Amino acid sequence: MTATDESGPRTYEIRTYGCQMNVHDSERLAGLLEDAGYVRAGGAEPDVVVFNTCAVRENADNRLYGNLGHLRPVKDGHPGMQIAVGGCLAQKDRDTIVQRAPWVDVVFGTHNIGALPALLERSRVQAEAQVEIEESLVTFPSTLPTRRESPYAAWVSISVGCNNTCTFCIVPALRGKEKDRRPGEILAEIEALVADGVVEITLLGQNVNAYGSGFGALAAAPAEVREMTAGGQSAFAGLLRACGGVAGLERVRFTSPHPKDFTDDVIAAMAETPNVTPSLHMPLQSGSDRVLKAMRRSYRQDRYLGIIEKVRAAIPDAAITTDIIVGFPGETEEDFEQTLHVVREARFASAFTFQYSKRPGTPAATMDGQIPKQVVQERYERLVALQEEISWAENKRQLGRTLEVLVAEGEGRKDEATRRLSGRAADNRLVHFAAPDGPVRPGDMVPVVVTYAAPHHLVADELAGPVRRTRAGDAWEARQGTAKPAVGLGMPSIGRPAQPAAASAGCATCP
Repeated sequence: MTATDESGPRTYEIRTYGCQMNVHDSERLAGLLEDAGYVRAGGAEPDVVVFNTCAVRENADNRLYGNLGHLRPVKDGHPGMQIAVGGCLAQKDRDTIVQRAPWVDVVFGTHNIGALPALLERSRVQAEAQVEIEESLVTFPSTLPTRRESPYAAWVSISVGCNNTCTFCIVPALRGKEKDRRPGEILAEIEALVADGVVEITLLGQNVNAYGSGFGALAAAPAEVREMTAGGQSAFAGLLRACGGVAGLERVRFTSPHPKDFTDDVIAAMAETPNVTPSLHMPLQSGSDRVLKAMRRSYRQDRYLGIIEKVRAAIPDAAITTDIIVGFPGETEEDFEQTLHVVREARFASAFTFQYSKRPGTPAATMDGQIPKQVVQERYERLVALQEEISWAENKRQLGRTLEVLVAEGEGRKDEATRRLSGRAADNRLVHFAAPDGPVRPGDMVPVVVTYAAPHHLVADELAGPVRRTRAGDAWEARQGTAKPAVGLGMPSIGRPAQPAAASAGCATCP
């Protein structure tokens, strides 16, 4: 099947909203479409618009239908244009989408993204909407063709789905139970990515450190899993250590873990594997034991702070980030003060803070004690102010440090005015730095000295050595002159995997 018409190949645009799993899926959707003969629109009006949706926040529905409404007159003036809706909201709403927006041509779910090209063609031939939602995974997304957002950094999905039952989260109902990939498949993908120039990978899962549970009882697990867990270490710790053996792989990240599954052997693997970065995104959600119980989160404040303490003891320079929900049903002022207490104790480098959003279909949506909006807003503002103060203080501690920065593409909005470049340090802090005299490419590494700290970024106007040209920079350079990927993430794009939880508390791939 080739997606062409009288004027040449049909063009596409993907608009992505939500968590890293959606970003990962959109790269696969782009690969599928290009494999079927479509080409990226590149600024022109596309023939196909694909919405890859999120269902976690309350405004997700309004955002989608608002965008669909704006697109209707565009489609009316563009004969042959098609609109497809996929992702979590499509999985949830199913037939509702074409009822509310009958100009939509294709609706597909989280379990069958590989069907998109066939559904578009079927809709064109039959001249009617195609709605296809599967209840379980058809094909693991990572096995599908891909068009990566970045030539030097990549997502690697190690699992899909989630076995947790958090009362605020609808994702397990939409993504299904956890299903894990075999270690050999994961490592083979990583090795292929590294051979293609990638120097940084992010291991991705709805509950990434529960990896291994999807295989069931260890005795029945594949031999490679049993070998990886020899000596009693968890499968996830074994996978981290295995990543350390991939030649040419310089940075390994993962998101998002769940505190209940975060074991000491994972901390040891992080500390002892040189290419695992000193950064950790550890969702908190609430500091109140009472609220955590109502959320059906199986850890408590002491357990959470104990993890943070162990991580800092093993990895002193670790930058720890988190997710926090404000205003969960029944949250009292005392409960909220417990959250503030944990924030003060943990001293997060940054936090993704969210006002509780009622989602139909979740137990929390019908709980007593829904908090008035003005109370939630006031608490939210206090939390943000406290975290801003801590983030700034933690960043000031970086002054004078020498950091190696992976140069990014399009990270700094003011770079042209300040004559700086931007990138990420190993601990994932954003660094704007003085441009070296010689050429430097996205994907190259630059050693810098931090000279200024702001709450959300560092500035380094002093270089600490020459630019280290990398295979990743070569890969970026080789990509120039071809159409650049332009997946609309609905969040800041920096030419590398997006940062945690722009979508939602509890769904930065979920925990």
